[in-house]
Amino acid sequence: MRLGLMASEGDGALGFSEYIDHHLQHLASAKQEALFDASVLHWDTLFFALLCAAVSLWLLRKAAKRATSGVPGKFQCAVEMLVEMVNNQARAMVPGKLTYIAPLALTVFVWVAFMNAIDLIPVDWFPTAAAALDIHYLRPLPTADLNTTFGLAIGVLLLSFYYSIKIKGLGGFLHEWTCAPFGMVKLSFNPLTWIGALLLGVVNVFFNIVEYGGRTFSHGMRLFGNMYAGELIFFLIAGLGGTVTVAGVALHLLTGSVWAIFHILIVLLQAFIFMMLTLAYLGQAHSQH
Repeated sequence: MRLGLMASEGDGALGFSEYIDHHLQHLASAKQEALFDASVLHWDTLFFALLCAAVSLWLLRKAAKRATSGVPGKFQCAVEMLVEMVNNQARAMVPGKLTYIAPLALTVFVWVAFMNAIDLIPVDWFPTAAAALDIHYLRPLPTADLNTTFGLAIGVLLLSFYYSIKIKGLGGFLHEWTCAPFGMVKLSFNPLTWIGALLLGVVNVFFNIVEYGGRTFSHGMRLFGNMYAGELIFFLIAGLGGTVTVAGVALHLLTGSVWAIFHILIVLLQAFIFMMLTLAYLGQAHSQH
């Protein structure tokens, strides 16, 4: 159950606004001066993202070591079902060998699911623990930070470039950029065909830049938007407990419980969607045009 106990900030509308603003601040290396500032590091995002990655890899390694050909336990059954689900999706969306693609998809799903699941921990636990260590700001949910979601999306973009060049060759990769989606003019001794091919190639490159940029942007924004919205709802629910009234506390417990149960589906669904989009983009990199 998701509980958030507000301090004195919750006594009024302004205090509640300050409470939410405080919980949305990152433990950063410096104050961010612009919407995009590469010089600023969010230490809390890095810590919790790497922690979730370590837990994910440890869990998968533990499952592999404990695998047995005999009667499997509940843990092994759950992991085998997950692996089979990911393999089926990978085979359906990515042609060719899945030596690295399927494990990548499995790692992405488990990692993103663990990062999303931090949102199910009561909103004040981590900030309160941080305050005891004289840390004024701490935001533990990595996937509610654009740095995480866009970092993952850009990583998938780079992997799609890698597999496209590996499978089609550098020439085939560049040919695809200049000849798709509108094709290429057949060249002849007529100089107009060369001019037309050049102009059409520029148009094709422009549309490919728009396509890759747009899908990378939507890939990162979809996960960020859903998790950020869920985080805000938890803050609002926490505010009900700060009213210190019987009705407020009761409504806080009821809405917090209902939203936490529903949010479990969001946590897993968003991890699944992110994995499926990763497979879709890598599958496009493997396909021949």
